[in-house]
Amino acid sequence: MPQPIHFLIADDHPIFRKGLKDILTDAFKTIKIIECDNGVEALELIKKTEPAIAILDVNMPKKNGLEVLHNLFKERITGTRVIILTMYKEKELIKKAVHYGAFGYMLKDSAARELVECINMVNSGEKFISSELSSFHKEIAKEDNTEREFIDLLQSLSQAEIKVLKLVSQHKSTKEIASLLFLSEKTIENYRSHICQKLLLPPRNNSLLLWINEHKDLIYSINEF
Repeated sequence: MPQPIHFLIADDHPIFRKGLKDILTDAFKTIKIIECDNGVEALELIKKTEPAIAILDVNMPKKNGLEVLHNLFKERITGTRVIILTMYKEKELIKKAVHYGAFGYMLKDSAARELVECINMVNSGEKFISSELSSFHKEIAKEDNTEREFIDLLQSLSQAEIKVLKLVSQHKSTKEIASLLFLSEKTIENYRSHICQKLLLPPRNNSLLLWINEHKDLIYSINEF
């Protein structure tokens, strides 16, 4: 007898949760479903029970679905594949979900007709985005690949260079950084030069600051490397 697929459904609307459960129980012979109505409980249950697939609403009390996903990402909890289920179609939300490791991003409007396909793909290790959002798919994948390339470059920085980079991102001057790190201004200038070289930036005075302004999210996530 096959092992049941273990699902978690997190949504604060009981009628919608019931609809999802009905679709799942009709489509899959052997399943186990646990449910909750807020993000804090969802995070606790994922850690405790390790479901194969977690379906998370974005709008939930205490923690929203993306916050739960981000917590799993930061804590490197990868045993559960997450599907984000939402009404939101904004590209930045989809991009965040993809960046934080979501396997699926589905619109509530299309859940009835796409949920089973999404589950089958995610259960096989494939990614799924609602057909209505397919125009974003290639664009997001391209941007995600570019970000991963930048992350690889950031990982080539030494700890001292990372400290300098973070301080530059806070708009500290060379003099201020030198004072904070108890180093000479010449040493800080050398660090900035090395950072520019490793990030493949042109040798202009403002090139590092321009790069930082374009990639603030990456700078803020450096401590996750």
